Amino acid sequence: MNAPLHLVCPHCNAVNRLPAARLEQQPACGQCHRPLFTGEPTALTGANFDRHIGRNDIPVLVDFWAPWCGPCRMMAPAFVQAAGLLEPGMRLAKLDTEAEPDIGTRFGIRSIPTLALFRGGRELARQAGAMSADQIVRWARQVLAR
Repeated sequence: MNAPLHLVCPHCNAVNRLPAARLEQQPACGQCHRPLFTGEPTALTGANFDRHIGRNDIPVLVDFWAPWCGPCRMMAPAFVQAAGLLEPGMRLAKLDTEAEPDIGTRFGIRSIPTLALFRGGRELARQAGAMSADQIVRWARQVLAR
């Protein structure tokens, strides 16, 4: 199947249209020419959150975290590792709830770290608490397999 997908660039936030078959070919953004997948989580802000959640045709796994949170900092390397394992079939992103409290409130984030998996702009599932890279990958794949 070679249906086109919309992918939001993690660098310039441009929406790219890409044949699904090219996902595995290390595609670059048509606007800024940087890689669409970096093997690292994309930093989300109030300015780009809705675009990444609503315009990506691949699932987006968001880590809601804060810099003062010890478990968040402990999980950060595992989340980076999971990004390398789940891309390009899934975008991993991080949202600092201290810098963007309105988004945390909008989604009812009550504890951090909390992972939320989105597809087509809708939340599919969430999981609170720090996890290893293997646990993150397994959980995300199980949610998508439902």
